[in-house]
Amino acid sequence: MKQSVEQLVRPEILAIGAYHVADATGLIKLDAMENPYRLPAELNAELAATLAEVAINRYPDPFGGGVKEALRAAYAIPDAAEVLLGNGSDELITLITQALARPGAKLMALEPSFVMYRMNALLSGLEYVGVPLTADFGIDLPATLAAINAHRPAVLFIAYPNNPTGNRYPRETVEALIDAAPGLVVIDEAYQAFADDSFMSDAGRRDNLLVMRTLSKIGLAGIRLGYAATTPAWARELDKVRPPYNVNVLTQAVARFALEHRAVFDEQATILRAERARLAEALAARPGFTVFPSEANFVTVRVPDAPALFAGLKAAGILIKNLHGAHPLLSHCLRFTVGSPAENDAVLAALAQLS
Repeated sequence: MKQSVEQLVRPEILAIGAYHVADATGLIKLDAMENPYRLPAELNAELAATLAEVAINRYPDPFGGGVKEALRAAYAIPDAAEVLLGNGSDELITLITQALARPGAKLMALEPSFVMYRMNALLSGLEYVGVPLTADFGIDLPATLAAINAHRPAVLFIAYPNNPTGNRYPRETVEALIDAAPGLVVIDEAYQAFADDSFMSDAGRRDNLLVMRTLSKIGLAGIRLGYAATTPAWARELDKVRPPYNVNVLTQAVARFALEHRAVFDEQATILRAERARLAEALAARPGFTVFPSEANFVTVRVPDAPALFAGLKAAGILIKNLHGAHPLLSHCLRFTVGSPAENDAVLAALAQLS
């Protein structure tokens, strides 16, 4: 007798839903921390000519086709570190959890944080340990150190700055956690382009450190390229889990092209930092709004009624992220991706109409 889907699929998979991506058709899309700017027209034309020469009939270079070298030069990755590439940083998280999924192994993360840490623990069979942040989204250092000592995690994920809250933890606090951790510590710097500090200079120099980033937030979300820098020992083992052709030829070509024109993306990041400050100041001036500090390309705000305001903005043609219900500490919180000046003006105008 054939077995049903329900009989064959792991029960923990049956119990969850797929990752939900909201339909943004016809809306100003400010829910996914994307860069609102496209390439300038002249660079678009140059990129099109570059891609026309790509041999899409051939498998991609399994070593990255020069992308690792371009990343190393662009972002000052230390010589002591090895570079790994992923189909987005999501795949890098998957590789890490798959490599460490021994019986009884634990993955630890701060909460609330990026949902894919917990999701990958579940998918790979690691026990998940979440350590709550404080009410203002800071690290409770004594509680976190106690949790590390009690659970001895194989891997600890720290988003720096944190998503979905936007804040960057004090460097000395994170260093204390790296020093205390018995296993690998992953510093997820997805929003580093908008932040004032980085652990990249330590990559390859601390035996238990992996620094992970993505090109998604700087304006290349569509190509799905993440990268990590770590010691040769960790890179060697993680590379065994990596599919041999995980970064396709078009992604490799676009990444090389974009890194040659990095100044364009740096300028856009500068604009978005200024817009973040303007948006945060305007939101903080609204009655009942609590704006949390951000070093990312979004602003998280606690409002009197998050579901109602989310619905009102969507009806006005603006899609943001409703965080209410995702975690107790995110009660009545909304996350606004920083858009272009015109998009941010539209948000503020809509809020004025809804008050």
